[in-house]
Amino acid sequence: MFIAHLSDPHIRTGPLAGEPAANLHHVLARILVLQPRPDCVVITGDLCEYGHPGAYPDLRTLTEGFPIPIHLAAGNHDDPEALLTTFGGSPFLGGTAATRYRVDYPAASIIVLDSRRSGSPAGLLGDEQLAWLDGTLARRADVPAFVCLHHPPVPIGIPFLDGMRLDDGAALAEVISRHRHVARVLAGHVHRVIFVPFAGTTLTIAPSTYRQSALRLHDAQPPGYLAEPTGYLLH
Repeated sequence: MFIAHLSDPHIRTGPLAGEPAANLHHVLARILVLQPRPDCVVITGDLCEYGHPGAYPDLRTLTEGFPIPIHLAAGNHDDPEALLTTFGGSPFLGGTAATRYRVDYPAASIIVLDSRRSGSPAGLLGDEQLAWLDGTLARRADVPAFVCLHHPPVPIGIPFLDGMRLDDGAALAEVISRHRHVARVLAGHVHRVIFVPFAGTTLTIAPSTYRQSALRLHDAQPPGYLAEPTGYLLH
């Protein structure tokens, strides 16, 4: 099974809407020419820049009719109500009216979590969602699972971004470590490619399809964002 992993398209409205939309369009076009084609695409959050309700229909226009299933995760920039209004009940959210869900393929399970924390750029899963993940992972332990969320559960070396990572990353690690069939944990938020061991598996952070963060490794000031080439990961 092949999974294309995108993140942080930051689709927006207004006069600056063209660049992030064009970049996402170009990445999706690049995925279509892969041979063999991926079985699905996962986009790990910050789907829209300001959570503006008008941006989600534009995101749907960019992705509707794409011949490979796309699964969406919510990020700290997203508005869950606007996301559900546009995508609820569709395959983009696993056919559910929720921002956490599971999609089973013959060769793997895709489990999407909602790590948004209201009023904060940092992330939080919470006890109830972690218990749901634990039970969901236990249901199909004979095939690999990919756990997808927006916020990285560990520090990645950019102090500004480490200050807004997943607050209950240790609790997530405890759950993941109980399920040896978790092949990857997929995240976004950092706008950089990161690979790191995590809870007996591998945490992979995809680049943004919009702009990449500068490697400001020495202090907690905002890193700034660079117009570097857009990209994605292939698992």
